Amino acid sequence: MPFNLKLSQGGRLAAGTVGWLLLISALHLWLNFDYGKKQVFTMGYMPVITNMSAPLLDHVSKDSDDVYFKALKFSSFAEMASALRSDQIQAAFIIAPLSVVLHQQGVNVRVVYIGNRHESTLVAKKSLKVRSFEDLGGKTVAVPIRYSGHGLSLMELMDQKGMQGRVNIVELNPPDMASALAAGSLDAYYVGEPFAAQLLMQGENSPADLVLRVEDVWPSFICNLVIVKQGTIERDPKLVRKFVRGAARASLWAKTHQEAAAEIAAQYWSQPPDVAKFALSSRKVVFDQFLPKTEEMQQIADLMAKHGLAEDSKIDGLVDDQFAASVKIEDVRGLADILQ
Repeated sequence: MPFNLKLSQGGRLAAGTVGWLLLISALHLWLNFDYGKKQVFTMGYMPVITNMSAPLLDHVSKDSDDVYFKALKFSSFAEMASALRSDQIQAAFIIAPLSVVLHQQGVNVRVVYIGNRHESTLVAKKSLKVRSFEDLGGKTVAVPIRYSGHGLSLMELMDQKGMQGRVNIVELNPPDMASALAAGSLDAYYVGEPFAAQLLMQGENSPADLVLRVEDVWPSFICNLVIVKQGTIERDPKLVRKFVRGAARASLWAKTHQEAAAEIAAQYWSQPPDVAKFALSSRKVVFDQFLPKTEEMQQIADLMAKHGLAEDSKIDGLVDDQFAASVKIEDVRGLADILQ
């Protein structure tokens, strides 16, 4: 395997157990808050642009009479997956290959929505003077999780450039990447924005250089998508439909109101609004390709099997496009229109 994890297996297990126990305790208190007769639909998400719909939906539904789409921020995708497994959350804005892993492990999940695209970036320590991917030979590059499109992209690039095994890929939670690179413990990292923008927005004073944007090497790249359990769909398909419709329409509102969207999201992300604004304005983020397609998920599964991240590439039943296919997108003008 090309991945080399920094913690020992025992250390990761102990740290993960403690973290999960703390998270479960917080979830229990937070999720059982009394919202009266209002229905609550809880979404797990990470603070990245591809998941911007989560904080926007939370924001616009707080004063709704019938349903509150509650956004719960996670620091790792592994914790989010565990929360979905145990029904602590009803939907997960999760990194794409992890949905394949959960499906193949027997968790009855469905991909119902694709997040914003063209928002992942590979940056490297400025002192290394990396000008092309080939310059990363022998260097250590962090990705959000073993089962990530970023890791798959790196492995494909190594294949294409005849550099198999020459880039050391490690896992690191996205919020820790910028500080790790600035401290010198990483050579580079590949992640969804705004975690690269944190450094790049510093301009000439940045400790990092831009190496590539994901759309340059994988135009249809899916960073994050949304999964729900089949049981949730069967229990309340109308609620799932309203959720997917709201997520898609929130993203479309963000397309034409980027500064306002960044201001709202930053409050949930606990980040300065300028970081999100820079990340949105510095590239052409794609907001309207939210329909999940079996062929795109099959490409991911095929690459996972090719690179040893899955035993096979079977994804039968993983994609459910009925909700995203029914979204109307032509009448999103203001925040109030998101839930209409």
